[in-house]
Amino acid sequence: MRTPLSWLAGRYTLGARSVRLAALGSVTASIAIIVTGGIVRVTGSGLGCTDWPMCTGETLAPTAEMGMHGAIEFGNRLLTGVLCAVVGWVIITARLQEKPMPAVLRGSWAQFWIVVLNAVVGGVTVWMRLSPYIVAAHFLAATLLLTAAVYTWHAAYAAYADADGERTGAPAPLAPRSVARIRALSTALVAVTALLVVVGTLATGSGPHAGDSSDVARMPFDWTGVTVVHGVLAGATLVLAGALLSVLPGDGFGAARRKTAVFLAVLLGQGLVGLVQSLTALPSLLVLLHLLGAALVWTGVLQVHFTVRRARPGRSGPLGDTGTPLPRPRGASTYV
Repeated sequence: MRTPLSWLAGRYTLGARSVRLAALGSVTASIAIIVTGGIVRVTGSGLGCTDWPMCTGETLAPTAEMGMHGAIEFGNRLLTGVLCAVVGWVIITARLQEKPMPAVLRGSWAQFWIVVLNAVVGGVTVWMRLSPYIVAAHFLAATLLLTAAVYTWHAAYAAYADADGERTGAPAPLAPRSVARIRALSTALVAVTALLVVVGTLATGSGPHAGDSSDVARMPFDWTGVTVVHGVLAGATLVLAGALLSVLPGDGFGAARRKTAVFLAVLLGQGLVGLVQSLTALPSLLVLLHLLGAALVWTGVLQVHFTVRRARPGRSGPLGDTGTPLPRPRGASTYV
């Protein structure tokens, strides 16, 4: 059965640049929705709109009497609509490629349904009057959206990029055991970083920024203890990232080495912000910077992992999803 997208695909095609830009836009929008959610929380605007999906029981938008808090909360809801438009554009640009991009299509449709999930969880958050557990689930759903966006972004570039991000020379072959060790380290790095993010939500749920000025219950954990565990996990993430960088060879894993180095720099910056905010009673601006850093750390570790998984040491030339060499279209750039 023909769909509107298949009808369009039979008449129009778009260049690879369009889908890459659209995928990058979805990553940017996913990070923005995380940061604006933090703005809602640190400004105490979580119940600026007292109902969902309407802002109040009678109006869709906030009233003048609801003031700044209503405007901030409603603005965050409007950003979800922008995110839907961006994800829709990724789907369209991927479908209108002359060369099929099934991985990009899968990732973009996954984003669409996760946006729907996140909107529903956001509504439950309002209905449950900012239960810290639902707030944590709302953040994790946004992180899941970012995961799908980064996957789509990587897939949009990977179809025509060299697996190791370099176009000159043939990579030296590696023993299967060495490749397996590299990939195991990459997987462990993602797992520990994910645990770091989850424990971060427990620190947030136990901390002072409840999202509203009313008496909102907090998670019954000792904030200092949770923060110490969070710091230990950050240290473990740093060690794993350093270990991965030390074993990544320049041949065949050049792009992975560069991305791991960038990830280490972002992780160190995030750790510094986290330490300062913990020692200065969690000022709102530093909380927002730490939230932005969390999104960048998660984006970075996924980029490292996807690049490591795609690398094919011992082969030269660009590879497709199945490892089959693909022709490089004129003007295509290497994704680093």
